[in-house]
Amino acid sequence: MQYWLVKSEPFKYSWEKFNKDGRTFWDGVRNYQARNNLREMKEGDLVLFYHSNEGKEVVGIAKVVKEAYQDPTTQDPNWVVVDLSPVETLKKSVTLEVIKADEQLKDIGLVKQGRLSVMGLKREEFDRILELGS
Repeated sequence: MQYWLVKSEPFKYSWEKFNKDGRTFWDGVRNYQARNNLREMKEGDLVLFYHSNEGKEVVGIAKVVKEAYQDPTTQDPNWVVVDLSPVETLKKSVTLEVIKADEQLKDIGLVKQGRLSVMGLKREEFDRILELGS
């Protein structure tokens, strides 16, 4: 199993909306590194859901329920989506400030590559964020 983090601006697609929908395809990715990360996702992988710009916090856990396929919002074959479904809301959100201040998370992609919208996480990083959110 692999671990991931995806970002969404809450006014565009919030954790609350995701929970109401119950499942979504993760579209709109137009960065090659983020796209490559989508292609690497496998069914059952766990994904942290991060509110970017407003809030700047990890708010929940999702899982990959369908692996990469053509992004239905574009005809360009370069872009893919995966289907995600919500698993659990964190008891307390984990802010970017808390993540940056945590010694175990100082090298996390969220800090090192702040603009990347889909990134891999090490198991230890994933588990540490869950620990901070419990």
